[in-house]
Amino acid sequence: MNGTVREWIEKAEGDFDIALLAMHAPGRPHYDAVCFHAQQSIEKLMKGLLVRQQTRPPLTHNLSQLADLIAPLYPAAIFLVKELRFLTRVGAGFRYPGESADKDDAAAAIAICTRLREALLKLITEGNASGP
Repeated sequence: MNGTVREWIEKAEGDFDIALLAMHAPGRPHYDAVCFHAQQSIEKLMKGLLVRQQTRPPLTHNLSQLADLIAPLYPAAIFLVKELRFLTRVGAGFRYPGESADKDDAAAAIAICTRLREALLKLITEGNASGP
């Protein structure tokens, strides 16, 4: 694994840590931040996986688009489109006034992120084609 892939992992892990901290902030959880950082964690892991396969990741936050690029490289990898769309929507949708995440949104984002994170880290470190 090269240094750039390690950097993607480190940045993704930082986002995952921040999502968990925001979810459990004493007295005032930050659900919008949970959703944003959960999406960012998965986006960075997906981009790290692409870099691992010498594929330059596009400048996008759309997780479904990244999954479409990963699929030919890891045919056994299974991404649930509904989950990817959810993370993409809540990651960007709650960043600005007009909408806010609630506890259920944040809990779903953490659950999806946790599951995908484990599978993506396994693909990156082991390089096998078992899917998320």
